[in-house]
Amino acid sequence: MKKFFVLILSLPILISCGSGGSKKKSGDKTQPAMEKNYQVKLMTVDPGHFHAALVQKIMYDQVSPEVHVYAPEGPDYLQHLDRIKSYNSRTADPTSWNEIVYTGPDFFDKMLEQKPGNVVVLSGNNQKKAEYISRSINAGLNVLADKPMIISAKDFPSLVQAFKTAGEKGIILYDIMTERYEITTILQKMLSHNEEIFGKLTTGTKEEPAVSKISVHNFSKLVSGVQLQRPAWFFDVEQQGEGIVDVTTHLVDLVQWECFPEQILDTTDIKMASAKRWPTIIPKDEFKGVTGLEDFPAYLQKDVKDGKLNVYSNGEMVYQIKGVWVKVTATWNYMPPAGAGDTYFSALHGSKCDLVIRQGPEEKYLPTLYIENVKGLKMDDFAAKLKTVLGTLPYDSLQAESAGKNVLRVNLPVKYRASHEEHFGQVTDKFLEYMKEGKLPEWEVPGMITKYYTTTRALKMAKGE
Repeated sequence: MKKFFVLILSLPILISCGSGGSKKKSGDKTQPAMEKNYQVKLMTVDPGHFHAALVQKIMYDQVSPEVHVYAPEGPDYLQHLDRIKSYNSRTADPTSWNEIVYTGPDFFDKMLEQKPGNVVVLSGNNQKKAEYISRSINAGLNVLADKPMIISAKDFPSLVQAFKTAGEKGIILYDIMTERYEITTILQKMLSHNEEIFGKLTTGTKEEPAVSKISVHNFSKLVSGVQLQRPAWFFDVEQQGEGIVDVTTHLVDLVQWECFPEQILDTTDIKMASAKRWPTIIPKDEFKGVTGLEDFPAYLQKDVKDGKLNVYSNGEMVYQIKGVWVKVTATWNYMPPAGAGDTYFSALHGSKCDLVIRQGPEEKYLPTLYIENVKGLKMDDFAAKLKTVLGTLPYDSLQAESAGKNVLRVNLPVKYRASHEEHFGQVTDKFLEYMKEGKLPEWEVPGMITKYYTTTRALKMAKGE
């Protein structure tokens, strides 16, 4: 059954159902806002992941508050609407989104037929994401896609063609790289290009890479203060993607963004050395705890062994990019320790020092930047030099203090700390900036193509294909 209805989420819900896809407007008080000439109108397609809602956690001046949602029937889109409703009804700085919803098996075709907006937001089941991207771009629509854009090497040619078509049509295809906006990562990048402090990035070796990045995620977590309920398909690597092509998208992106900023990269710059994958074991009680389901669905039975689900959510790759050795690792646990959340480790090894981000219990699970293994200077002299360099950065009140023998820690004012959820608004702002300019920076598309080549090539190697 197809449904088409309008949700003025700060008002009572009005629903109109029928195969003809009729719709109703509600509430005159929203009409003046609708009459504005907004440059951007969003269309959210199949929002099965909570990241889709985080794009709308804040309002944007140039974006219409009227958002069209096209989705299949099921709980995924209802959870999405509940999240938007929570943003509209919060006490502090509430949003005012109006969600116009169409549900039915032909939801994607209906979106392409009606095209009530000019930006497609994709964040959900990744199995069809390559198809959604290609068809949206071919229809002349801009696309803001959650990672990963693709989860298999077979979809890589399609993605490359989508970028080519987007360029020809003058539209934007962009993925949501939130980690570029985390303050310790920004500072790590800035200091790694200051030769007085860091020297030059070493090339490293396969056994001791110059760059190491580790991300640890958890299936059970809070989102916007509410316990996250994940769809069962999230645990199916054929739908969500294996860990080596999922979270690693962020890590590979940061390697490129930090170490080779604004450089035009190519797939020929990548030389994969090794890759491996391994499962997280999920018993039925934990599966129920995060999905609400009593048993594993039929499509997950292929991954059930001895009554427990084996999810290949963990992966590691060692590769060279432009001759620099890199190691990237992504792992998933069921639940973090008390007071913790997802964690991140990043190390860049330079000729004068190492720049290391840690996020463990000693850091109270806040990302913290350390300068370690200082070479060539006494620590007092190096600390004085670091203090001078920190004073030249576009962030005030940065301080460095001793954190052990030959180690300094950079202390940050609270005002520079932004949550992972807040980063989605920052990425969307950047996307809107690129839309206004009518193009991406010349290095972004080659970088995205190289990134997805790296992740999908790692998966092929890990599976022995």
